[in-house]
Amino acid sequence: MRKRIAIIDRNKCHPNECGNYLCAKLCPVNRAGVDCITPDPITTKARIDEFLCTGCGICPKRCPFGAIEIINLPETLNRSPLHRYGENLFELYSLPTPLFGQVTGIVGRNGLGKSTAFKVLSNIIQPNLGNWQKPPEFKEILAYFKGTEMQKFIEQLHQNKITFSYKPQQVDLIPKQFSGTVRELLQKVDKDNNLQKISEQLQLTNFLDNPITTISGGELQRAAIAAASLKSANLYLFDEPTSFLDIKQRINTSRFIRNLTTPQVATLVVEHDLIILDFMTDVINIMYGAEGAFGIVSGLKTSREGINAFLEGFLKEENMRIRDRAISFDKGLDNKKGIRTPLLSWNNLHKQLGNFTLNSESGSLNKNEIIGILGENGIGKTSFIKMLAGLIKPDSGELSCEVKVAYKPQYLETESDVLVSDFLTRANEKYTNQLIKPLNLESLFAQKLSELSGGQLQRVSIAYCLSQDAQLFLLDEPSAYLDVEQRLLISKIIKNIAYERDLTILVVDHDLLFLDYLSDRLMVFTGIPAKSGTLRGPFSMADGMNLFLQELNITLRRDLLSHRPRVNKPDSVKDREQRVENKWYYN
Repeated sequence: MRKRIAIIDRNKCHPNECGNYLCAKLCPVNRAGVDCITPDPITTKARIDEFLCTGCGICPKRCPFGAIEIINLPETLNRSPLHRYGENLFELYSLPTPLFGQVTGIVGRNGLGKSTAFKVLSNIIQPNLGNWQKPPEFKEILAYFKGTEMQKFIEQLHQNKITFSYKPQQVDLIPKQFSGTVRELLQKVDKDNNLQKISEQLQLTNFLDNPITTISGGELQRAAIAAASLKSANLYLFDEPTSFLDIKQRINTSRFIRNLTTPQVATLVVEHDLIILDFMTDVINIMYGAEGAFGIVSGLKTSREGINAFLEGFLKEENMRIRDRAISFDKGLDNKKGIRTPLLSWNNLHKQLGNFTLNSESGSLNKNEIIGILGENGIGKTSFIKMLAGLIKPDSGELSCEVKVAYKPQYLETESDVLVSDFLTRANEKYTNQLIKPLNLESLFAQKLSELSGGQLQRVSIAYCLSQDAQLFLLDEPSAYLDVEQRLLISKIIKNIAYERDLTILVVDHDLLFLDYLSDRLMVFTGIPAKSGTLRGPFSMADGMNLFLQELNITLRRDLLSHRPRVNKPDSVKDREQRVENKWYYN
């Protein structure tokens, strides 16, 4: 068996520009007279023989374009891959497990093959067992799964007994592929006349007759979920179903997806919001491996055990450490005591924006604090941030905001041909150790902004904002497109920068765990979306969360092992106790 995997990014490999295969010239195996690194006869890119590679690490370090990765495979991995895209390309070793009558969640970093796994389960890709040149017959694929819970499923898939429906991750591509109203899109897949019922459950009725090209990201997400659920299927696959949704919509969508599942129906969900993943699922598969190189799927665990094992970074049954440190949520409430230095204040703000009215109570911000902002979509959060940024002016009220402001907007679409290295010049010069290295942005320097994925663009935009010379930083939905580990990394970076530079940072987000971990205080927006919104606070974490959770009609407790926030099951003993005590947020 191979001990390591060699990955070559063919878009970055430029043999003629590095001195005619510099990697081959430096390779000790090649220099000993054995062809470990050679030109590919078809693509002319470098190719590496993984059986001959000694893992010396010279070629990835010396490649001027960062095109090579050499990664040691886990010692416990003693089987061939389930699927590989080609020589020196990504490989997947196992699949998540659909269980009829249950919702299976998938948690893990981006780039580990979740989309590939979904394509195999959907029969879009037939696994090649690592033999991409001569794909195996079905009996060989079945033998690969012999004795596992997947064996029966693969048999049913081969016999076309599995009918699937897939909600893709990138719902923003839908308007580029379809030009009609939301109703027209959904009518195409509504074979059982369930459109009205599902529209009411997912709250689509107000925009059913709007063109698909004009609706918001959250509306587009709910329309995509409706389209997937309207198809008659016994396997539903939802890839990141809560992106663009506010917290109330996430809770509602979770309940909707759970209700889709029956004894004859299995559901798989990829989700990075851990509170929602926990709330929505019955069991969990953990994906681990090396980003862009290989992915492995753990055995099934209960949702609580699976999420805790993922946070711990150790899979007991597999005897596998997937991270060198555990992720902990220990945090004291209102941990910044003593005299605070005021930065800005406001009182009785009023702004009319078309048919929408925004009002505020009085409030103020201090230096060196992080304020989380909670509220539904369309209730004025972004409008208030734009007021602080000076992009719009209040109609009345007092706003003392004579400070420099840096603003990261919610939507990051860009067609810019500017290189990442040029865009982040200031960040690279002043905050290499605080921003560039922790966010692993050096590997993106040679790419244009228009070439970046959503997650890459998010990290670049956060680094750009936080590198500015300002006193007040406004981050609108910084967790979007990021996986769980990236979200927690971003929160630590934000905390460190606020402390080191004595900054004030406002964060609008819909991931409750992210804001719970990050924030010192909370602002809460209440009202009616698209009609009126009222800004209240900042409050202490306990008071702000109590106010907000009461609006959501859910209670939160802390997990005894990982100390992460968890949603109590409705009408459970803990749920009833906290409601009686009016403590919607854990102590």
